[in-house]
Amino acid sequence: MTNHNEKPFKDERYLQLLSRSFPTVADASTEIINLQAILNLPKGTEHFLADIHGEHEAFRHVLKNASGNIKRKVNDLFGNTLRESEKRELCTLIYYPEQKLELVKQADEDIHDWYQITIHQLVCICRDVSSKYTRFRVRQSLPDDFSYIIQELLHENTNDKDKTDYVSAIINTIISTGRADDFICAICNVIQRLSIEQLHLLGDVYDRGPGAHIIMDTLGKYHRWDIQWGNHDILWMGAQAGNDACICNVIRLSLRYANMATLEEGYGINLVPLATFAMEIYGDDPCIAFLPKVGESDDIDHKTELLTARMHKAISVLQFKVEAQIFERNPSWGMQERNLLDNIDYEKGICTINGKEYPMISCRFPTVDPKNPNKLTEEEETLMRRLRHSFMVSEKLHKHINSILQHGCMFSICNKNLLFHAAVPLNEDGTLKEVEIYPGRKYSGKELMHQIGMMVRTAFQSDSPSEEKAYAVDYFLYLWCGPDSPLFDKSKMATFERYFLKDKETHVEEKGNYFKLRDNEEVVERILDSFGIKGKDRHIINGHVPVHVNKGENPIKANGKLMVIDGGFSEPYHKTTGIAGYTLIYHSRGFQLVQHEHFTSTADAILRGSDIVSTTQIVEMSDHRMRVVDTDQGEEISEQIKDLEQLLYAYRHGIIKEIDPTK
Repeated sequence: MTNHNEKPFKDERYLQLLSRSFPTVADASTEIINLQAILNLPKGTEHFLADIHGEHEAFRHVLKNASGNIKRKVNDLFGNTLRESEKRELCTLIYYPEQKLELVKQADEDIHDWYQITIHQLVCICRDVSSKYTRFRVRQSLPDDFSYIIQELLHENTNDKDKTDYVSAIINTIISTGRADDFICAICNVIQRLSIEQLHLLGDVYDRGPGAHIIMDTLGKYHRWDIQWGNHDILWMGAQAGNDACICNVIRLSLRYANMATLEEGYGINLVPLATFAMEIYGDDPCIAFLPKVGESDDIDHKTELLTARMHKAISVLQFKVEAQIFERNPSWGMQERNLLDNIDYEKGICTINGKEYPMISCRFPTVDPKNPNKLTEEEETLMRRLRHSFMVSEKLHKHINSILQHGCMFSICNKNLLFHAAVPLNEDGTLKEVEIYPGRKYSGKELMHQIGMMVRTAFQSDSPSEEKAYAVDYFLYLWCGPDSPLFDKSKMATFERYFLKDKETHVEEKGNYFKLRDNEEVVERILDSFGIKGKDRHIINGHVPVHVNKGENPIKANGKLMVIDGGFSEPYHKTTGIAGYTLIYHSRGFQLVQHEHFTSTADAILRGSDIVSTTQIVEMSDHRMRVVDTDQGEEISEQIKDLEQLLYAYRHGIIKEIDPTK
């Protein structure tokens, strides 16, 4: 107990405010007892995912199966009493209860018996996954319709004969009143929810895959999540803020992968003006370099493929022009050398880069004036204006970007783990690099990340000074492709070269110093120090660059201090990485890295019980079972306990009067 005469003692005004919530000695004492009990619960399970890239079916399945954790629970509880097929059916029911129930009712002749057995099994699983939580926290997770019933089933001891009869009576009544389906759906959703305490997304929800908007809708209903912005997220944020270059890049990437669902169906972006423009300007151009990259399962006819390629080229040329304009009005970025339309000899068909001439694959640029190559034609101006309007008025896109802003930032520190998407800019010797983000103002490390986050928010604030806001909107482009951007950290983005130059030496994007040095434990320790993270059990966790498992690359680096969890969720990466994504799990006993294989489809999972085959690698196990007291939440609770102890002291020594609840 802190003595009133000792320092520090909370300001009496603060204790007066605290007394409104805990007006008596009994109230304050009860809360201290409750908080002390919470400190001794096992640490909640955190899941870390990165680079989802629009693969909504795989993402939602990973949430539903808790990265394989629910399957492991079922094996632990029923390993010797259920056949493999029965355990698989039970897992599928937990993941997709509504759909699986319909199949069961069509196939099972004795549905009453099935209900009896299944509800008992689900209660058993729910009891296990809820054991890490207080009863209050579990109550918060329960649906109103079945809150009381589930609580009764979870907390009754079925070893007692009388209690067994009591539980059986509850389950029989659920079935006889026709509420079995609703109850099963409710308890399955509770199991899913309690299996993951906190979800961390380390960037790149958007691009490549077809369902980024569906992922964002899913997150909008999810209980606890945060996001560290990725370069593809920033691109969409810039597009919604009105950055023309970001808009062009977003559309270009969608066309490159023949994935228009997120743009057109998800956000209602009108691409008809682009299609019309492309057919008028490039109607006789085969646009070979712009044919979309499609997967084996994609069904695209030749006519659609050709239209997509022409739209792809049209938006790419427009992109190069508007990027050049932004680079020119921001000379402090030092990126004018990327204005490659200026470097083309349009008669000879060559492009000069760093003093060396390279032959062009194609030199058909009907909208480019060689004397003023970055000037938009009147038709391009009109097209750009219409596209910008479409992005800025999309209500759903605005809602999703606002959610990313509310739940996200450039970095996060959670339980001694430093989370960010890609990189911390470094010098060649591994020291933190100072980066100029405002003209004349340089920052490094944590302060750099913070200032970038503030600038991003400036772009969306209506009361921001017009010059600051305009610069912030422009800066999205630097974050996307600037060499010292923490979201890119490469020498260049060779988009132009890959489309127009055959010589592959021009395609090379040299990685920044962070990627060259991130296996150096001393460098990683220095970064952690600079972010103020103390203690021995501290880590950096990020994604951005896929880990090529099939080439023997290890996602665990710097003697376990750094973990890279981009394993290629996106289908185009599966062949190069050899896997289909990672989940890093941090529970009360330590870290586990779950390596996922390809997910077929939701329909296949429901009909055949197929699951994401996952391989678990133990990364680091704690020497003791971690409890809430060992976490950031535990530190906060410990501070709350100290405050309440001082409030008790103030009550008992007459410094603050207890409030009589009867008056």
